[in-house]
Amino acid sequence: MAESPDLRFLLLPLPEFALLPFGGFLDKLRFSADDEDYSRQRYCAWTILGLQPGHVLSSSGAALRIEATPDELKLADYDYLVLFGGRNAQATAALAPAYQPLLRRAARAGVKLVAIDNASFLLAACGLLDGHRVAVHWRHEAEFRASFPNLRLARERLYCFDGARISCAGGTAAIDLAVELLAQGSGRARALKGLADMLVDETRSGQHALRSLHTTSSGERHVDRAIALMRHGLASADGIEQLAASVGISRRQLDRLFQASQGMSAREYWNELRLQHVRWRLLNSSHSLAQLADEIGVSDASHLGKLFRQRFGLAPGTFRRQGGVF
Repeated sequence: MAESPDLRFLLLPLPEFALLPFGGFLDKLRFSADDEDYSRQRYCAWTILGLQPGHVLSSSGAALRIEATPDELKLADYDYLVLFGGRNAQATAALAPAYQPLLRRAARAGVKLVAIDNASFLLAACGLLDGHRVAVHWRHEAEFRASFPNLRLARERLYCFDGARISCAGGTAAIDLAVELLAQGSGRARALKGLADMLVDETRSGQHALRSLHTTSSGERHVDRAIALMRHGLASADGIEQLAASVGISRRQLDRLFQASQGMSAREYWNELRLQHVRWRLLNSSHSLAQLADEIGVSDASHLGKLFRQRFGLAPGTFRRQGGVF
C-alpha cells in the first residue's frame, strides 16, 4: 500500500513569476520527498496549478507547463497553496478579479495560502491578508505600504507565519521557507535533507538579518545601520535627529560620518535614496506621481516633480515615456 504524503502542495506561478524562488522552493521539496535522490513524491507531493491549461511564462521568458486547473482538483486534499508573484507588483495585484474566486475557495477549504515575492500584492488586493502581518521584499515595502496602508508589514523578515497566511520576501528565502514548512509537517531531519546537494550551508530563520542589505561600502557600522533604517523608512516623518538617536549617536556625529563616507550629509543621502526609489518605480510601474509621493513621504505630486527635475534634469512623465533614457 502506497504511503500517503505528509504534505501536499499546490504551486501556482503567476504570470512573469521569478524562476529563482520557484526553483529553490520546488527543489527543496524534491530533495525531501524521497529517501534517496529519485525525485519520487513519497513524503511530500506537489502539483503545478494554473487557471488555464498550457504554459505560464516566467520573468525570464522560460515557460513552465501547467499540470492541473482548479476544476480538476479537490482543494481540500491539499495543505498549502503557494503563489509565486510576478515581476511587477502592480500587475500582480491587478490579477485579483481573475484569481480571487480560486483563492477564496482554497481558504474556505482550509488550505493555507502562501505568498512568495509579489504574490502578497495579489492576496492583499483580494482582501485575504486583512488582519495578518506580511513579509515583502525590501524593495517593495514602500509600494506595499502605500497600496495597502491598513495592512501590517513584518519588517526585515525573510518570511512570516501568521495563522493560515504565510508570506515570503522571495529570492533564496523561498528555500528557507520550504525548510520550515517541511519541518512542521515532516520533521526537521527530513526538512534539512538535500541542503548539501543544493550547496546551502544552513537555513535562515524568518528573523534573519540580511547582511547584504545592512552593509554598505562605508565600513562604518553607524552609517550602515542608518542606511538600513532609511531604506525601510522612505516615507518616515522622523527627522535626522530621531534617526541618529536610533543608531545611538548625535546628529552632528552622524552627519560627520556620512560626510566622511558618502560625501554628503545624512539628510542629503536619505533624500537621494527616496529619489532613486521614485526613479526605479517610474520605470517599473504605472502608478501615479501622487502615489509615488506618498511612498516617499513627499507632500504632493507637484513638489515631487520639482525635486525629480532638479535631481535628474527631466520631468517624471518625460522620464517614464523615454524609458529612463536621459
